[in-house]
Amino acid sequence: MNTVRDNRAEQEFELDVDGHRAVAAYQREGERIVFTHTVVPREIEGRGVGSKLIRAALDSARDQGLRVIPQCQFVKAYIDKHPAYRDLLA
Repeated sequence: MNTVRDNRAEQEFELDVDGHRAVAAYQREGERIVFTHTVVPREIEGRGVGSKLIRAALDSARDQGLRVIPQCQFVKAYIDKHPAYRDLLA
């Protein structure tokens, strides 16, 4: 798999896999980042793409000292399953 990029102009974390792009959309609000939705194309579902994408997005938030608001259910479920990220919650 390729590397996750933070496309700040589009406010999306992006991951390209086999010609398909998965995205985790966000909005920055000061020292907070609100994850609004995640899209993983059907062609690449079930391969850990969404998890890789969200893990990188959350690691980026941590590196920047941001608090996380998971409006997206996928991000919320990821944090629920990975308690090491719960400290990021606003």
